[in-house]
Amino acid sequence: MSDIKQLISIIVPVFNESESIGLLLDEVISVMSFHKFNFELIVVNDGSKDNTQQVLKKLTLKIKELSVISLRKNYGQTAAMSAGFDNCKGDIVITLDGDLQNDPNDIPKLISEINNGYDLVCGWRFDRKDKLINRKIPSKIANKLIAQVTGLKLHDYGCSLKAFKKEIIDDIKLYGELHRFLPVLANIEGARIKEIKVNHRSRKYGSSKYGIDRTFRVLMDLLTVWFMTKFLTRPMYGFGFVGIISILTSLAMSSYLVVLKIIGEDIGNRPLLMFALILGIAGVQLFSFGLLSELLIRTYHESQSRPIYRIRSISSTNQN
Repeated sequence: MSDIKQLISIIVPVFNESESIGLLLDEVISVMSFHKFNFELIVVNDGSKDNTQQVLKKLTLKIKELSVISLRKNYGQTAAMSAGFDNCKGDIVITLDGDLQNDPNDIPKLISEINNGYDLVCGWRFDRKDKLINRKIPSKIANKLIAQVTGLKLHDYGCSLKAFKKEIIDDIKLYGELHRFLPVLANIEGARIKEIKVNHRSRKYGSSKYGIDRTFRVLMDLLTVWFMTKFLTRPMYGFGFVGIISILTSLAMSSYLVVLKIIGEDIGNRPLLMFALILGIAGVQLFSFGLLSELLIRTYHESQSRPIYRIRSISSTNQN
């Protein structure tokens, strides 16, 4: 049984899901009411082209817990989730897709784990009901790659069914298409993360909004997240290290060529001379990028009063 004072925010981003959204909300309300949760429903209509907006307008007249955020155009799932996060009020935030593939009956399990002390609980679609070539194989490759690069070992980064503590959401800023990296971004903020198995259902209506081309977008986003994970507060360690190695290598090559010149050999046509020159210029540029990045990072943190650490709790004994 839940704490009646604890507010649960359920965020559902949708794009052209007119056939499924009503059924999904009925399931969510049934589950939440059965467990006596105090909750709010936030559906973010991400510029749907079908009659999703009309369906949601009718549902708002029937469901008192429902709020609908309509975006001006299709911005993508990251922006839709961000809009939901910015407008929710709950102590715990639940996200799930609007296509009926996530099972609302798993929501109480996620809430229970959050109440057990975790900051983020991720769903794992261990028996995934999707097409093998277009969805399952690219997803498995991406999951293994993300886990290897970021060091956060999860089986399923792409499952939208997740539960967050509100304070973790407040610390995360989403840009581009980083919604699939929410566990990694939360890990950067020091979140306690757990993954649990959840039910996954076959799509009944419409078609998937994702294709195999998403794999390439994941790779590009992964580079961004990798840099944030390693060098968010110390970019000089990344750029500067490579820059110094390039400069030292260039100096070593140049010294060798100078010795050859002194003993009378012609070095003007040697490829090594051009290579040493390129390495030297690249090294100076990389070192300069590191210095500029350090200045930008300091401006970023100081302008937003954003600390470089996160406090979980403070304990003290007051003595009179």
